[in-house]
Amino acid sequence: MKEPERLTPQQFELFQKFIYERCGIKIDLSKITLVSNRIRRRLQPANCSDFGSYYQFIASKPGAAELVDFIDAITTNETSFLRTPSNFEWLKNDFVSELIRDRAEGKRESSLRVWSAACSSGEEAYSIAMCLSEASVSLRGWSIQIMGTDISESSLKLARDAVYRKRTMQELDDAKVRRYFSEVSPGEFHLRPAITEMVKFKNHNLMKPMLEKPFDCIWLRNVLIYFDRESKAKVIDNLVRSMVSGGYLVVGPSEGVYDMLGMLQKRGTFLYQKQ
Repeated sequence: MKEPERLTPQQFELFQKFIYERCGIKIDLSKITLVSNRIRRRLQPANCSDFGSYYQFIASKPGAAELVDFIDAITTNETSFLRTPSNFEWLKNDFVSELIRDRAEGKRESSLRVWSAACSSGEEAYSIAMCLSEASVSLRGWSIQIMGTDISESSLKLARDAVYRKRTMQELDDAKVRRYFSEVSPGEFHLRPAITEMVKFKNHNLMKPMLEKPFDCIWLRNVLIYFDRESKAKVIDNLVRSMVSGGYLVVGPSEGVYDMLGMLQKRGTFLYQKQ
């Protein structure tokens, strides 16, 4: 049987509402072709003949496993190492210097927790680990915990496998590539254990509270572009609740949340601090 070419506007509206209710992501009608293509690839694995039967399946109890793959297909995005280098320069210089100063003044313990929210395939979380590794002399003896979370299980698997192609490493010079990666096949590089062992990954929906100890620094970049204001506000509230007093939130230019951060002190174009 020939596969359907594209969702009808009515079908798109059903999937749009379904995605929003589960992920907080509001996908505009202009994305109908993209959504159609991603769902079409799931029809055969789910043994569904058309979009309508697929919708009925993922909305049912027997379709719970397929629902995970559906969310993966819709939400997966590309990223890269050291994306927006100025963010990482702040991390390994100003942020680390502040940590050392506060520890010397007795204002904090020798421990650090960083969260890469919506980490996709792990490049951001591992970039954070690289920066903190480069500051290892200053942070000798510190307990450092880096967590990467995402709603996509397939993205988390890629993150845990830690095998990347050269195109995701454009911001890394040759010395960093040699230091942090081993080439496992032409054009494919495996991140070395010294970095992968610094990061733990788990599945998490940003629309729900994080049930972990508070974090000193949270990264939220290139995540909320498809969220509406209500969903964005809920995510921001969840994140702020997960920050220690004095903790930092690093945001991307496309989040559209700057007018929602009144409870935080602006420290830079991308940087906010909890008082």
